Amino acid sequence: MNVARKWVLIIIAAGSIVGGALGGIVLNATTGNAASNNTTTTNSSGSTPNGTFKPNENASHEAGESAAREAQENAGQFPTVP
Repeated sequence: MNVARKWVLIIIAAGSIVGGALGGIVLNATTGNAASNNTTTTNSSGSTPNGTFKPNENASHEAGESAAREAQENAGQFPTVP
C-alpha cells in the first residue's frame, strides 16, 4: 500500500469518527432534554382560576388521608401535603 492510500484511509477514518461524534451531539441535544423540558402555563389574565376547591369526602378516601391534608381541605385550601 503506498503512502497516499494510507493517508486517504486515515482521513476517512478520522472523518467518520468526527462525523459520528457530531451526529451524536446533535441528536442528544435535540432529543435528550425531554426530562428537563419543564413547560409551565401561567394564567395571563391575572385572575383566579374558575371554580372552587371541593374536597373528596368519601369515607374510603378519608381513611388514607393525613391530618395535615384534612386540615387543608377543611380550610378550603388546595392540599399540598400527601
